[in-house]
Amino acid sequence: MSGAPGMSDVRWTYAFIDRPSPASAAFWTTVTGTHLSEPRGERAEFATLLPPEGYDPCLKFQTVTEGPGGAHIDFAVTDVHAFAARAVELGARVVTDHATLVVLRSPAGQLFCSVPWRGESTRPPVHAGARLDQVTIDIPPSSYATEIAFFTALLPTWTTTPSPLPEFHVLVPPPGLPVRLLLQRTDQEQPLSAHLDLATSPNTPEVRSHHEESGARTVAEFPYWTVMRDPGNSLYCLTARDAETGGRPKTQ
Repeated sequence: MSGAPGMSDVRWTYAFIDRPSPASAAFWTTVTGTHLSEPRGERAEFATLLPPEGYDPCLKFQTVTEGPGGAHIDFAVTDVHAFAARAVELGARVVTDHATLVVLRSPAGQLFCSVPWRGESTRPPVHAGARLDQVTIDIPPSSYATEIAFFTALLPTWTTTPSPLPEFHVLVPPPGLPVRLLLQRTDQEQPLSAHLDLATSPNTPEVRSHHEESGARTVAEFPYWTVMRDPGNSLYCLTARDAETGGRPKTQ
């Protein structure tokens, strides 16, 4: 199902770093080569991670009042309410309609937002061998197929690709959009959550060292990803995807 051309297509994406405390904001600016905007919101809970001049931001920080935090994605569109209405038709529910933006939950409960596109078009560069370019939604087995169907229908211009590993499903946006989605099936039934991923190949060991020096710590290592904790004690991953393309590592 697709909306009217140009009315509800996604034109830009933002990854939100949701944390119960602003303490880790400085860490995230360090590892992404950005600096924080002035805070905004009723509780000064929002800030944008601003890239170097000439590039458009695609990362934001939010201090949340409930839960351990995590991540979510904002879809910047030309018609906020058309995109939100299509999401509702597909099974989402509206959490809050702020008139200029709409906060929604997917059928399994993942937060995401429909926000206005303000002309963003220039993706920030790789910084220190890494690029934060992925929001991963960790989905219990009972909801996995439903979430795949929902996001695939909501994002008809994105490439939806099952991974060679059955517990992963990738949604890659059209070229130029800076943040993609990974749907990950958890091993057992548990509350849905989301975390951030950085593409780090071919410099993963150096990136890991940089993050540790900046205040993160390593939790676990796997063949294609490393689980980390930021200074705010929230999980994220360094992945062996190519930092420039977001795809599988380049072969020699």
